Order: sequence, then C-alpha cells, then structure tokens
Amino acid sequence: MTQNYGTKRLVVGAHYALRDWLAQRVTALLMALFTLLVLLQLLLPGELGYERWAGIFAPMWMKSLTFVVILALAWHAWIGVRDTLMDYVHATGVRLLAQIFTIVWLLACAGWALQVLWRL
Repeated sequence: MTQNYGTKRLVVGAHYALRDWLAQRVTALLMALFTLLVLLQLLLPGELGYERWAGIFAPMWMKSLTFVVILALAWHAWIGVRDTLMDYVHATGVRLLAQIFTIVWLLACAGWALQVLWRL
C-alpha cells in the first residue's frame, strides 16, 4: 500500500519559489538604493536642469550602475509577470504568448534604456 503523506510524500513542482522570492527582494533593494543615490544627487545645491541631470549620469560608473539597475528592474518585472500569468492564465497557448510578449517587451525596454544612457 502506497502512502502520499508524511515523510515519504512525493513533492513535485518547479522548486524555484525561494530563488524567485529572494531575487525579487534583492532587485527591489538594489532599485531602492539606486533611487536614494539619485535623490541625494538631486538634493545637492544648484540649479536643476538638463545639464545637471545629464551630469549625474555622465560618469561611466553611473551609466554602468544605471544599466545594472535597469536589468534588475527587468528581472524583477519578469518574475512578477511570469508568476501572475502562471497563477491566472490557465490556457497554455495564451500564457506562452503572453510570456513571449513580456520577454520581448522587457528586452526592448532594456535595449532602449541602453541607447538613452549612452547618448548622454
């Protein structure tokens, strides 16, 4: 007689919930710290205009950090959208199309952000 409860219970699933939970917390923390850094730059004395805004993002370290944060934002968004689609869209074909659209959209947004950063 087989049992499906207790210590010999067969556990199935993708087993990535903890990894995704941690990834969302780490990316959220990174985005929050980046936001504080930019706000501190904006609170420094001086006129707030295009020159100052462009000056904040002119150094290579800031461009690189900004792009890392943009990638973190895309990853954060992907996890949230993917989990929402898996929970609420039960038709496999529709869910797959929505996930493909989301991936293409997030990659396009990250590419566009890279173009904007390197134009400054």
